[in-house]
Amino acid sequence: MLGAVRRIGRLAAPYFRSEEKWRARALFLAVILLNLGTVYVTVLINDWSRVFYDALQAKDQQVFWQQLLRFTYLAMGGILVSVLKYYLTQLLQLRWRAWMTRSYMSRWLANRTFYRLELARYTAAAGASGQGKGQATADNPDQRIQEDMQLFTDYTVTLSMGILNSVVTLVTFIGILWSLSGPFSFALGGHDITIPGYMVWVALIYCVVGTTLTHFIGRPLIGLNFNQQRYEADFRHHLIRVRENSEAIALDRGEKVEHGQLDLRFGSVLRNYLSLIKQQKNLVAFTSSFAQLSVVFPFFLAAPRFFSGAIQFGELMQVSRTFNTVQDALSWFVDNYDRVAVWRATADRLTSFDDAMEAHAKTHDSLAREPGASSLHTDDLSVALPNGTQLLANAALSVQAGDSVLLQGPSGSGKSTLFRAFAGIWPFAKGHMSVPDNAMFIPQRPYVPDGTLRDALAYPSPASDFSDEALRKALDDALLPQLASRLDDSDAWSQKLSGGERQRLAIARVLLKKPAWLFADEATSALDAEAESTLYERLTATVQQAGGAMVSIAHRAAVGDHHRQRWTLAPQGDGEAPRYRLVTQGAPA
Repeated sequence: MLGAVRRIGRLAAPYFRSEEKWRARALFLAVILLNLGTVYVTVLINDWSRVFYDALQAKDQQVFWQQLLRFTYLAMGGILVSVLKYYLTQLLQLRWRAWMTRSYMSRWLANRTFYRLELARYTAAAGASGQGKGQATADNPDQRIQEDMQLFTDYTVTLSMGILNSVVTLVTFIGILWSLSGPFSFALGGHDITIPGYMVWVALIYCVVGTTLTHFIGRPLIGLNFNQQRYEADFRHHLIRVRENSEAIALDRGEKVEHGQLDLRFGSVLRNYLSLIKQQKNLVAFTSSFAQLSVVFPFFLAAPRFFSGAIQFGELMQVSRTFNTVQDALSWFVDNYDRVAVWRATADRLTSFDDAMEAHAKTHDSLAREPGASSLHTDDLSVALPNGTQLLANAALSVQAGDSVLLQGPSGSGKSTLFRAFAGIWPFAKGHMSVPDNAMFIPQRPYVPDGTLRDALAYPSPASDFSDEALRKALDDALLPQLASRLDDSDAWSQKLSGGERQRLAIARVLLKKPAWLFADEATSALDAEAESTLYERLTATVQQAGGAMVSIAHRAAVGDHHRQRWTLAPQGDGEAPRYRLVTQGAPA
């Protein structure tokens, strides 16, 4: 339990120490004061009930109407406090969630943490060992940022205020119940025993027993809620994948397979939810019985004093109300156990996400990169897979300005992995590398964001950095003249454009931004030979004009016509490490 409290404190504290700390603390203090105000109104209504019911018993019409008028004032005050408490509580939750979400998004997107977390997740899913082993992983970061943070801020505020309310209510009403309940005397073994404030002790015992039983009955809910959030996120993630890859699935007639995969994930959702329902049924059965018994329990305890004439009807009703108030305060854990279980499961998911991001932030690359160089140069470059399999070792590579290099090799030999190492995103590379700054990378599957075409073309730079004329010229030069008039059209371009059009759009970005250095990974694999040749001529001219060089990965032999050097990843003998060696051919003209 202490560990859970520390984890929740670790998640909650940063907001109240942030740049918004004074506003956050003021809101939190206001919510606390309003909760105290709610307790104060409850105390006044409790005292009012005694006078009101005594007036009914005495048939005192004047006091009856006076108390009705007094209740109107109390009710209005209570409503005002409740409305203000609700508004400020929601405002605190909203601002806290906004700050926390932006903070986690910034950390997730910083230093390519989002890429490394995803890489580590798939490595763990594949049961990898070696270099990839022991890396912190976090499934479905989108769900943790979008849903878990909303649940955490909501439950942290409401449950903490609930605990505060219960503690203050207990402290306030336990003295009232002590004075109202009077002593309880009985004989035992020839001795007279008197228990002062006996109803307080009965309430304490009653609630301790209820809380203990609730914990043992409801404890499995924590793990079940954790798994439910994970299964729901996995199901939603696969639905999104089907939507994003709808055309490929339709062409492959893969609907039956995808239906089976979705059914498999949804089956996990249903099975876990059924277990959750069964466990909650047991908890609800106990808490409902506990609540129903508490309705008549105070009357059972106070009835002897009422029938003996020791207390009046108004005092009996006040005893009942006070006992129930104390019992409610002591039973907060019983009444809120299911929400506490969700809260703790959410906190566990967020702390594991936080731990994973922190672990990756502390990870130092084994590949020392020296930016700002005039050429690409590596010393003792070794590249491995996440499972530790070494692809390349002690490679010394050099590309000077004016060079054009074609990297080839068998499929799966690590060409794209080496490409990622050049880009500085591959965590399983070591050695030393100097790289030029003014470089662009074209991946096999270029990313095309939704929105306007001008934003997709300029990505990730702001579209405002480029004139319409420059944007249209880039599209024309990339053989996309049909899109030149659609710069302000908004669409899901990743779905709207064909594979070849997406590749040409990525090339249009290069022609627009004119980098000196270009690294292209199968950048024209979806194009016909004529378009490929034309675009490579334009890319070559672009980098040469900027005084840089080009490194390409391609299987097509025709691409070699546009490069003066060739690097080939040649396989070594079986069982040898590394699995490939780099063979260089040709030289700059």
